[in-house]
Amino acid sequence: MGSAFAFLHEFNIVSILVRLLLAMACGGVIGYGRSRKKQNAGLRTYMLTAIGACMSVLLTLYEYEMMTGQWAPIVAEVGMKFDASRYSAQVISGIGFLAAGTILSSGHQQVTGLTTAAGLFTSVCMGMAAGAGMYDCVIFVLIILFIVLDVMYPMESAFKRKLRNMTIYVEFSSIEYLDEITDTIRAEKATVYDIDVERTKREGSKYPAAVIVLQMGRENASHSGMLSTIAELPYVHTIHELIA
Repeated sequence: MGSAFAFLHEFNIVSILVRLLLAMACGGVIGYGRSRKKQNAGLRTYMLTAIGACMSVLLTLYEYEMMTGQWAPIVAEVGMKFDASRYSAQVISGIGFLAAGTILSSGHQQVTGLTTAAGLFTSVCMGMAAGAGMYDCVIFVLIILFIVLDVMYPMESAFKRKLRNMTIYVEFSSIEYLDEITDTIRAEKATVYDIDVERTKREGSKYPAAVIVLQMGRENASHSGMLSTIAELPYVHTIHELIA
């Protein structure tokens, strides 16, 4: 077993194939979990970013092997210098553009895609580690990523609900009803932290709308109960909770 790992740590055709397949598999595992949650970046995106990052490190290793071996006489003659970190640095810079494309502002003070962008960045780093032959590190990172993105997802949702914070979007007939809406919220023992008034179009005419950030005061209060209480007001046309 030890000799097999030592062989895979060498730079040869077998280790190159293993590193590429490992990067593809790890990226696929993370991407599959994101696809099931219908996120912007899914199975193929994570696989491609991991493979590309792995390839950049393999290219670095290939150039180093050639410049210290077959190309050594030419390198000595022309005085070429080799910086093994430049490919990895360019990959880290380049992934910023791809990750930024997954961050979307969907309106109503909502920004989505931050977790996806962070996952892509980590997937790239994982691919570079696979290309460098850090097999143990790749496996550990894969396990940690799985825990963070899949296992901790329901825990995060439960934690947010335990805080009893919620952000709602509500459309109503006239701006003069905004105070009555906030009074209704406060009557449920909730605290209103912030109100942002917007304009929207509904059925051909303009209706005022508001994004309200609040914290429910009662221990047994539910998000659906708060939404139902506000929806029962006769001048409220639309209401839903904004999920971060």
